[in-house]
Amino acid sequence: MKTALWTAVLFSPLAVLAQEQSSPSAVNVYGVVDAGVVAERGCVTGCAKTKVSSGVAGASRLGITGKEDLGGDVRAVYTLEAGVGADTGQSEEGRLFGRQAFVGLESRWGAITLGRQYNLQYETLIDVADPFRGGMAGTATNLAGYTTRRYDNTVKYSTPQVRGWSASAIYSFGESPYSTRYNRAYGATIGYEHGPFMLRVAHQRKNNLSDATGVVPAVDYSSRNTLVAANFNMKAATLYAAYGVNRGIGSSPWDANNPYGALVTPMPTNNSHDILAGIAIPRGAATFMVSYIHKNDRTLANQDADQIAAGMTYALSKRTSLYAAYAKIKNKNGAGYTVGNATDKGKGNSGINLGLRHAF
Repeated sequence: MKTALWTAVLFSPLAVLAQEQSSPSAVNVYGVVDAGVVAERGCVTGCAKTKVSSGVAGASRLGITGKEDLGGDVRAVYTLEAGVGADTGQSEEGRLFGRQAFVGLESRWGAITLGRQYNLQYETLIDVADPFRGGMAGTATNLAGYTTRRYDNTVKYSTPQVRGWSASAIYSFGESPYSTRYNRAYGATIGYEHGPFMLRVAHQRKNNLSDATGVVPAVDYSSRNTLVAANFNMKAATLYAAYGVNRGIGSSPWDANNPYGALVTPMPTNNSHDILAGIAIPRGAATFMVSYIHKNDRTLANQDADQIAAGMTYALSKRTSLYAAYAKIKNKNGAGYTVGNATDKGKGNSGINLGLRHAF
């Protein structure tokens, strides 16, 4: 009853405004085709050291998005987005529209959408803090923040920007028949943008999964993540910085397959801080990126990690670009972080990428 009432309160201001007859919807088909050569080093088992991969700089995808004017400054909006493997032609994420699938309403009061959507902590990390924007070997997701990028069964509300300020909130229903707490997630952001400066603070909580019998798993992978991210565009260069606080076993990126072949399987940290600093320098058609990330493990295991990355993109046109990147992670005391990219988690402690990306 509380959930139904809360949803009605959010929708009612938008629904009241939809007085006029609706007009035909505008539909746009878009996509990205990205493929590159990936060379991994530092892995012991299960590693194809050189391969062709899809979605290295930006995940390959095919999407449909659109909106319909409902009158009274209200519009219906929707997006269906499927991941595609440019190297094999296979579907990514193991589902038809695994990247995004949502529908909603927007107006001068903001936008509310329902479906499979990006979580706010991931959006803050990629959109504000990372000069690599979540792609290539230098992606910040190798070390920083929460691993899951999207939530199912999510209600998301975003305010319009007012005098530079904006905010968002999400609630993902766990949809467990045993407890409303299992698999539930929620979060919020507040941001400020003025001229060349952008600042955003994000906080999220993701609860533990339940199994088919309703019994909580022996290991609690719940997580809490807080991230403060900022960038400053000086025209000649853009500076990036972020600081994150992570709690819970599921709060940091981790490869449970133990790619380094250690005799003792390492455990993910349940208490860590992230520090990120980076710069992007445009020079004509080229943009050069450099970043440094420190994972400070605050547990007794002290499994810290450092990532240094450098990369560049070269625009052949507005839609087509070449890219190259290198990153190396120094793991300490048995930590198991790996160098991945926009689509792949990676299996080694260093990686080189060379590829081509086309957007349409």
